[in-house]
Amino acid sequence: MSESRFKKILVTGGAGYVGTSLVPELLKNGYKVRVFDNLRYGGDGLLHYFSDKNFEFVKGDIRDKKAVEKAVEGTDAVIHLACIVGFPACKKEPELSREINVGGTKNLVEATNGRAPIFFASTGSTYGQLKEDLCTENTPVNPLSDYGKHKVEAEEIIKNGNKGEYVIYRYATAFGVSGRMRLDLLPNDFTYRAVKEKSLILYEKTFLRTFIHVRDMAKSFLFALENYDKMKGEIYNVGDNSMNCSKEDLAKMIREKVDYYLHFADVGHDIDQRDYMVSYEKISSLGFRTTITLQEGIDELIKAAEALEVRNSYSNV
Repeated sequence: MSESRFKKILVTGGAGYVGTSLVPELLKNGYKVRVFDNLRYGGDGLLHYFSDKNFEFVKGDIRDKKAVEKAVEGTDAVIHLACIVGFPACKKEPELSREINVGGTKNLVEATNGRAPIFFASTGSTYGQLKEDLCTENTPVNPLSDYGKHKVEAEEIIKNGNKGEYVIYRYATAFGVSGRMRLDLLPNDFTYRAVKEKSLILYEKTFLRTFIHVRDMAKSFLFALENYDKMKGEIYNVGDNSMNCSKEDLAKMIREKVDYYLHFADVGHDIDQRDYMVSYEKISSLGFRTTITLQEGIDELIKAAEALEVRNSYSNV
């Protein structure tokens, strides 16, 4: 890997699930980091870094054009994470999601205007249901949810508006422990339920999914910063071919480590109908590899479950 020519990085949405894993990696590798976040989900995951002279925090909303313009000033590159993430959250607040996911991206592109590259966290949800044996970056997008559709629109805004100065990453489903924890991600949810509830009802067990640990997502941004000149203006699937598996495979992996009741339901379905396998050959050919396996991530999640408690005051269980 070559040394990055970028020195100061703006991270939008840096207090979130990915951001709280990315910020320490950037600081550890000598970057100056400015986080721009509205703290919708709090800022506890960043508190440790306020003592670092290379860390700066700006509270602001990606929908506020002037605030975005000010946040971009003096930075060399932007890692764009600010987003309402996932199909349930977008379905719950569709107007807000569109304003942030699409409108916020437009504000950012207008603020950078090609003067700084944008490294964008998109998603494999853009592919939707399986149409080909293996989805490559050339597979036509077919988003099923508002979330996937927003990401496709945001990709187009960046491609058409930032004068070729971008890298777009379509990520596999994230998993693992982070400073701003999420339990709505499939491996995190399955593991938490197995440990805490000792049971799991699984719909559409044959549906195929693909995964990446959140710390490997962080490392992929470092890789892009260090290899920008040969990656710019392109879209990359980011994950690992070894972590293409069915929902049943994932549930059974967890059952090898946790004793819980697993029921395969014949009637009913998940709202999220994603079903696809993805090729990661394009980015792996440049030298990027993930470092944390699904099994290792599950071990980590099992240990972390002891420190996590989601309480429902209306339930006796």
